[in-house]
Amino acid sequence: MNIFVTGTDTDVGKTLVCSWLCLHTQADYWKPIQCGTTPATDSDTVAQLSGVKTWPETYRLQLAASPHLAAAQEDVTISTADCRLPTADRLIIEGAGGVLVPLNERETVLDLIAHLEAPVLLVARSTLGTINHTCLSLHALRARNIPILGVIMCGPQHADNKAAIEHYGQTKVLAEFHLLNEVTRAALQSIPLPKTLRQLLS
Repeated sequence: MNIFVTGTDTDVGKTLVCSWLCLHTQADYWKPIQCGTTPATDSDTVAQLSGVKTWPETYRLQLAASPHLAAAQEDVTISTADCRLPTADRLIIEGAGGVLVPLNERETVLDLIAHLEAPVLLVARSTLGTINHTCLSLHALRARNIPILGVIMCGPQHADNKAAIEHYGQTKVLAEFHLLNEVTRAALQSIPLPKTLRQLLS
């Protein structure tokens, strides 16, 4: 099964969650659009933390910025049609930023998700502001009839925010991923994968 991991924002924890999912399931990893290559790409990080196969990016852009800006700097035009799924039995696909991040003058990450026809795991912060950001992202996904598997919350556990996201977002929080003192493969291995997530990726 292919799963698209998107987020409510940039730096919300998508790559860490992808590494965790890949490590526990041994699914392959693919990031179609990479913006920023130093000190490492997200594929480099996932490979180091999980040891799984990572597939080459369709677009590998130097500038750490929104894809449409990073592409313009290199005189490149991103097209979702050029992003073709690798031939993997199980694949974790990581998006760039949030669902409405622009890729070009007319397409956003939503268009990429729709093009790849993969159900979505939405990564959200657990802290203040997450209810609004998460519910808006869920609303945008549903407006495009994109299947939503659930939400993974990153950060300190916050029972009230979790309950609000499940109630107002009409979804399930499938995991609460706590902050790590040190991000290593051993640390990720020590965090068990909930049964629901394991079944989705089996």
